[in-house]
Amino acid sequence: MQSLKPKTAEANFREAFERLKAARPNVLLPGTPVSQNNVSREAGCDPSALRKSRFPAIVEEIQAYVSTHGNERPTSARQRMLKARQVSRNKSEMIANLKAQRDEAASRLVEAQEKILELHTQVRKLETELQGIKPSANFLPITSVKPRAYPHAMDMPREK
Repeated sequence: MQSLKPKTAEANFREAFERLKAARPNVLLPGTPVSQNNVSREAGCDPSALRKSRFPAIVEEIQAYVSTHGNERPTSARQRMLKARQVSRNKSEMIANLKAQRDEAASRLVEAQEKILELHTQVRKLETELQGIKPSANFLPITSVKPRAYPHAMDMPREK
């Protein structure tokens, strides 16, 4: 029959350390970063209970893990919410900007159409004025006379 030995403090710290690394703590909140104090809290002890002088091996393991994985913090729900809000705000600003551009383009189009209509009216007015100025009588066309190839003596100017 196996005798039940109580767990040692170091075994409790190791189990707490493994739970924190796996992001499945029992005492602390999920997503709590791994640190020496958090391992001690997860083991159900005071943060100052895990000392390097008493547990040098596990403290060195924790410090090595923190130095290599210290930047790997999972994002909290609040951080995810803030990021989603920022993305939504950026999209809302983009939509507002595009609407302003659309309205500006529509305004310029209306102005251009008004100018075209004004110029078209002016052209029609000038065409009617031109019709009034043109002579109404028909004239015979003037035909040109061909010059002679060799001038005759009669055609020569006389010297005085």
